[in-house]
Parts: sequence; structure tokens; C-alpha cells
Amino acid sequence: MSNSIDSQSISTVLLTDYAKFDPNTIHEKLDASLSRPQLNNDGSIRHFLGVEGLNKAQLQAIITKAESFFDDKGQLINRPELEGYTVMNLFFEPSTRTRTTFEVAEKRLGANVLNIDIERSSTKKGESLRDTLWNLQAMTADIFVVRHSASGAAHFMATEVTPDIAIINGGDGWHAHPTQGMLDMLTIHREAPRPFEELSIAIIGDIKHSRVARSDISALQTLGVKDIRVCAPRTLLPKGIERFGVQVYENMNECVTDCDVIMGLRIQNERIGSPLLASSSEYYKHYGITPERVALAKPDALVMHPGPMNRGVEIASSVADGAQSVILKQVNNGIAIRMAVLSLAMEGQRAHQAASK
Repeated sequence: MSNSIDSQSISTVLLTDYAKFDPNTIHEKLDASLSRPQLNNDGSIRHFLGVEGLNKAQLQAIITKAESFFDDKGQLINRPELEGYTVMNLFFEPSTRTRTTFEVAEKRLGANVLNIDIERSSTKKGESLRDTLWNLQAMTADIFVVRHSASGAAHFMATEVTPDIAIINGGDGWHAHPTQGMLDMLTIHREAPRPFEELSIAIIGDIKHSRVARSDISALQTLGVKDIRVCAPRTLLPKGIERFGVQVYENMNECVTDCDVIMGLRIQNERIGSPLLASSSEYYKHYGITPERVALAKPDALVMHPGPMNRGVEIASSVADGAQSVILKQVNNGIAIRMAVLSLAMEGQRAHQAASK
């Protein structure tokens, strides 16, 4: 099978076949084409598949929409913008934080929420994914929130299976985690003392396998951040990462010096003790976010982490719970961002369907 994904072959490829393509090829193809299915002709969002393909104004519109769900005291408010609509959460791989915050966001918008038990679904009994999705669509679904281990899953659904359902990407393979990326952008927007264009941001950890890092880097670049730094063991850095416009550091102390934001990434347990990573103690020694390293950053620097955290491996407890940590604010901001993309996608999907009649 070829490593390219073209318009003729994509209609016949199975979703699971996406995992067979070279990851870099998938990501380049997806990034180049994501704007087509997820935007209407007027630039409004119809699906939310990735931050790639969206311009600065569109990302700012998502942030502004998310801001509208906070009251004057910074508390989240309910607004029934999805009342009468049905959202189905389709999580083909485990998640607690993302699925829960999506469900909270959906209910705050007044939607009918259905969590589909994938482990007991018909796809486990031999039914094709296409047939499963078409049957769910027939149950008057309006939005699918999709998380899948295969890069391109949400894109595949939006273009080839259920284009008239608003598709929200809750994470696909190593490719993207766009709502996590945007909640990080909202957190920086709300908490950083300087605008994006003036910030220096350090991302520490498993860049190679992190869909969060991919989405964050893309969003930061689009929003005008000129100084994006990454630091990780060489075994956890993608080859040629410099082409994404980031500065690569081998020494973490140098990486975080004078930074405005330090973003840690989760190290998956299966990497520890493998050829990729000798031990958790060794990782913490060289790449752990410690009080001493935070002190090298600017005095008002933010500390962020997408969770779940491995305390004592990626980050010291005193830092995670410290005054500069905005980790819990990220969780709260995640609800607002997910409310925003759900609402905007449904609005754009309605406009698309009206224009098609």
C-alpha cells in the first residue's frame, strides 16, 4: 500500500488502515486538507478537526466565544445554545478527563447527551464502522465527539461517512488534540501577563508521541508566538522537528531560562524502561519541572500540564500545586473551550445545511 492518501483512494480505505501509513505523511496530508471539510465558504466552523487549517482570526473567535461562557466573577455559566440537539460521545480509546469535560460542556449547553459504549457496540461484533456511524446518524444525532487511536479518524468521518453531522475531534492517534490545544491557548490568553506575540514558551516532554504538542505548536504559531522551545530526550523528539519552527534544546535549564510559560507533557508508562527512556528517575533528573528550574523562568511564568500528571516524574508536587501552576484552570477552561467549539460547529453545520437546500 502506498504511503500517500489521495482523493481516489481515501473513499475505499478503511479507518483502521490509517494506522498503516507513515505518520509524517498522514500529518502532512491532514494538515494541508483540514481547512476544506471543517470550514464553510464564509470561514465559519462546521466541524472542528484540528487547529491546522484555521487562521489567527478563527482561533481568536473560538477564544472569544469561550470567554463568553464566563461571568464577571470568572465562573462558568450555562447557556442553552444546543437545546433540542443530540450529541453522541464516541470514544474508541479510554479517556476520563476529556470525555468528562465534553459531557459537562454539552450539558451546560442544554444538549441531549449520549455516551456510546464502544466496548459493547456493534463494531466489536463485526459491523463496519461506516454502518455503525450511519445507524447512529439515523437516531437523529447532530454532533459526534470522536476520540480514536488512528490518526485521521475524525477527518475520515467528516469527509467520507457522516459529513452532515458536526464532527468534533477529541484526539486522533499522534496527530492532533485540538480542544486541548485551544484550552491551552485560552489559559495563556487569560493568565499570561503579555500577549502571544511577546511570549517565550517551553514545551517539555514526549514531543514525538504527543498529539497535544502538535496542536499546541500549531496554535501558538498561528497566534503569533515567535519563541517556541522544545526539550526532550533525543529518543522522544520527532526527526526534523526544527522544520515546525521551534528551537530544540538538549539542556532543560537553558530551555526554560527567561520563559513565560513552561508546559509539561505526560510520559506514558510504557516508554519508561524501554529503549526510549531508561528510567523515571533519570527523566526527572534531566527533564522534571522542579522549583529550581521554574526559578530560571520569568518571575510571573506560568506552569501548565495537560494531565494526567506523573508527580515526581514530569513535575514536582510543589510546582504542580504551587502559585505559578495554572493546571486546574486548564481543566476549567477546557469546559469553556469545548462549549465554544460545540456551539460554533453546530451553528456552522446548520448554516451549511440551509445553504445546501
